[in-house]
Amino acid sequence: MNYFVTGTDTAVGKTLISCALLHAFAARGKRVVGMKPVAAGCDADNLNEDVKQLRAASNILASLGQINPYSFLHPVAPHIAAATAGVRINLERILTAYQELATQSDVVLVEGVGGFQVPLNDTQDSTDLATALGLPVILVVGMQLGCLNHALLTMRAIKDCGLKCAGWVANVTDPGMGALEENILALKQRIDAPMLGVVQHQTAPDAQATAARLELDLLIQP
Repeated sequence: MNYFVTGTDTAVGKTLISCALLHAFAARGKRVVGMKPVAAGCDADNLNEDVKQLRAASNILASLGQINPYSFLHPVAPHIAAATAGVRINLERILTAYQELATQSDVVLVEGVGGFQVPLNDTQDSTDLATALGLPVILVVGMQLGCLNHALLTMRAIKDCGLKCAGWVANVTDPGMGALEENILALKQRIDAPMLGVVQHQTAPDAQATAARLELDLLIQP
């Protein structure tokens, strides 16, 4: 039961939802691990905050190189961060790390970078990574003005890659969003995948508490 987690944009709650899903699967006795193939924006110890959260939510021991094959100091688009560091992101390296994690666990959640189609190098983007992995996709929709367009375009891109959306989560990123329920209804009517839950805005995001708001049984199985 492995999945690729993407979002309608950057900063829409992919890591929160990924960690919540890891906690939910772990509560069912699964060996779980979160993977962030590419991370841009690190602290003084060259660690990315998303990666730290995913490691904390995992319950198997895995190396940092497996969980996060590529990390870059500056929080910019991955292909720019990589070029600045004199590195070319190689999908084969990511696939090898993923396969190693898959042999050690029951559930691997691979969290993408930014939205669904983000350049990784001069010829490939994150849709190429998702296609190479071949995993069903979980879509995190950041509920804010413009989310309908972002969500539906992302769904089209997922289908164009020949991938299946296994479920989606409405994560309220704007607590003052107008017509929230109407927007959620519009998405439910148009997204051909189950809604796993609505996560209300949190000033201090709590992945374990969020896990209780997600319905794992609705996930389309790989």
